[in-house]
Amino acid sequence: MIFFSFADIVMASKQETDVPLVRISLMKTSAERARQVADAVHEAMVDTIGIPAEDRFQIVSMHEPHELIYDATFYGIERSDGFIAVQITLAAGRSTEVKTNLYRRMTELLKARLQVRPEDVFVSLVGVAPDDFSLGNGRAQFAEALPPHLQALQKSS
Repeated sequence: MIFFSFADIVMASKQETDVPLVRISLMKTSAERARQVADAVHEAMVDTIGIPAEDRFQIVSMHEPHELIYDATFYGIERSDGFIAVQITLAAGRSTEVKTNLYRRMTELLKARLQVRPEDVFVSLVGVAPDDFSLGNGRAQFAEALPPHLQALQKSS
């Protein structure tokens, strides 16, 4: 069960147009398994940090063993060849609790669906400002204007 504080819910709703960019790196596998990993990562984000289901931008890279370099025992965590690195670039501002819920949910889904060891899931969040995103057309849409539902949230706070 995942619990949110009121502040986290407000923060998540204000960030719902983050358009996070997710990079997933894993050892070569089938396209189906790679898609299942991506699906689990996205579902964890929807479940924990307020990302709408349709807000999905992911880059999945599969590597030969010599191309994915990681320390097998860093910080006392025993990693295997099932290592998966997930880097998420998103708007900054979420609490440690929300981030921890994301990490936990991601490992739960990957373990339940694909038997990925939690020790093999490495996650890095890169927080950026809204004007660090261009959704296309060479513009910084979030710097130009917030969507109406976010404007309404700002007026009510």
